[in-house]
Amino acid sequence: MEKLNIAIIGQGRSGRNIHGAFYRGKENDFINVKLVVELDKDRRERALKEYPGCEVMSDWKELIGRDDIQLVVNASFSNMHYDITKELLLAGFNVLVEKPFARTYFECSDLMKIAKEKNVTLAVFQQTFLAPEFLFSKEIADSGKIGEIKQVSIRYNSLARRWDWQTLQEKLGGSLYNTGPHPVGMALGFLDYSDDFRVEFARLATCLTSGDADDYDKLILSAPGKPVIDIEISSIDAYCDYVVKLQGTKGTYKATREGYKIKYILDGENPKKPVIKEPLKNEEGLPAYCSEKLITHEEEGEFTGGVFDSAVRHFYEMLYNNIVYGTPLKVKTENIAKIIQVIETAHAINPLPKRF
Repeated sequence: MEKLNIAIIGQGRSGRNIHGAFYRGKENDFINVKLVVELDKDRRERALKEYPGCEVMSDWKELIGRDDIQLVVNASFSNMHYDITKELLLAGFNVLVEKPFARTYFECSDLMKIAKEKNVTLAVFQQTFLAPEFLFSKEIADSGKIGEIKQVSIRYNSLARRWDWQTLQEKLGGSLYNTGPHPVGMALGFLDYSDDFRVEFARLATCLTSGDADDYDKLILSAPGKPVIDIEISSIDAYCDYVVKLQGTKGTYKATREGYKIKYILDGENPKKPVIKEPLKNEEGLPAYCSEKLITHEEEGEFTGGVFDSAVRHFYEMLYNNIVYGTPLKVKTENIAKIIQVIETAHAINPLPKRF
């Protein structure tokens, strides 16, 4: 298999520790790092050692005019995603941009329009859509095993604080733009990416972060005929024990990144009780409460792979097949744009004061 020659912009936590880790790993059958763009001199020197045979440069604009690059990975600062991606698309490059896709839905639409006009691939690195905890959770939701899903709860919570550039609004930081594309994307997936989704409630706050961006986010989404979606991204929750929880008319499903548990009832095993209009009494004639032991079934299992290994490989395999063979992207760019629409709406409802 002939690998794609790529240029990657940025060797920070995403560029080096996620994308770069895959490029350097044994699972990489798809990517040859031809060129690394990085402002920091030490990181450029490290890149020369970590990606043998690559070139390095400090200015991404030097890419314009190159004809030996089949894909540019834009892992720059979040607030730079739109401007850099736009120029690369206009220059005729296939582009994979890190999340967040852009600041606004308008910017996303603009980039998609340019990509279509230039007949190039525009993808957004939202590998969570290919992670086991999402794929299996969606499978359970769609299977009917726990009945009709009434509520989906998604939690990206911990007790932790940050003080880097991701805490600054001027850098398009904050939990909703930074972490949010993952749980918001999952939420829209459970709504089947309905065009009629609504942000019913949104509250953003700054709690432990040193910056002026949000590190607590609560959103409620809905769509006609779909379950209620409850999203939390919190830096002040020390006791959260799931990533996804499904409440269905026949039971409950809970998943972490490592595995899942299900508890449910089966049709016919718990016949429906007739309604009793009079106050309930026990055998002694004393007031009683509805009490029974339902016949339930429980299952649990472990996931193989995760968002930073198998999901990354599957994403790059998908992207390779799209660029080389024209296979449609499973992680559709237009669905990712809806994520930004949700985030933009939440920020409009809850604008936070800028301090930097």
